Amino acid sequence: MKDVKIENMDWVSYHELTKKGACKIILPIGAIEQHGPHMSLNPDVLIPSYIAEKVAEKAGNMLVAPAISYGYKSQVKSGGGNFFPGTTCVTGSALENYVFDVLQAYVGHGNHEFILINGHFENSMHLCEAADKLVKKCAVEGITIKIYLLSYWDFISEETIAQVFPDGFSGWAVEHGGVLETSIMLKIHPELVDMSKAVDVEPAKFPPYDVFPSDPTWVAPSGTLSSPLKATEEKGKLILEECVSGIVKHMS
Repeated sequence: MKDVKIENMDWVSYHELTKKGACKIILPIGAIEQHGPHMSLNPDVLIPSYIAEKVAEKAGNMLVAPAISYGYKSQVKSGGGNFFPGTTCVTGSALENYVFDVLQAYVGHGNHEFILINGHFENSMHLCEAADKLVKKCAVEGITIKIYLLSYWDFISEETIAQVFPDGFSGWAVEHGGVLETSIMLKIHPELVDMSKAVDVEPAKFPPYDVFPSDPTWVAPSGTLSSPLKATEEKGKLILEECVSGIVKHMS
């Protein structure tokens, strides 16, 4: 199977594959963020990167750019907060400008279509800003580009959710470090998961507002917003297959 990762190519091979906008460029974007004591700090990077590679392999006309690992600040009600050791984030403007610059460089190579695969909820609106700004700038310069922005979890169907959460689904808002991400990591990087350290917690319940400075007492000491104990490699496989096939269907 051919290597779809741009970083592993020499420049001549890359140029041959991308000249005249022949390929869509996939850019995974994640975050370095705690995911409980049972898992590494980089699921938000590894998961969209894995999905990007599988999508590119199946689609045949796509290449995967090196992932952007640092994301927007972890928020208490979606990622446990920015006060856990190891969580290493940037400002929204920094992320927006970085993504803009990276995409602009790829446009300079002759690429015209891009797929941003987001793996960190908090990134979303800043990626929208980067995409919108670049599309407008290119239009002024007489260059037509198209940027697709997606988060992989939006491709998971209700049927799959019912299989992954047979006892009921508490919602995406509390899935940080829970069954979803842990199951996927058990499938793609089991060496980075230690289920003996997994902590059983009730799904987090938050007030209908945010507060600054953030209140650490809103989050369980483990940092997860729900329990990962029912995560399995089989569930991860099911989730990934649906995400990859769905993205290929829509983006090819």
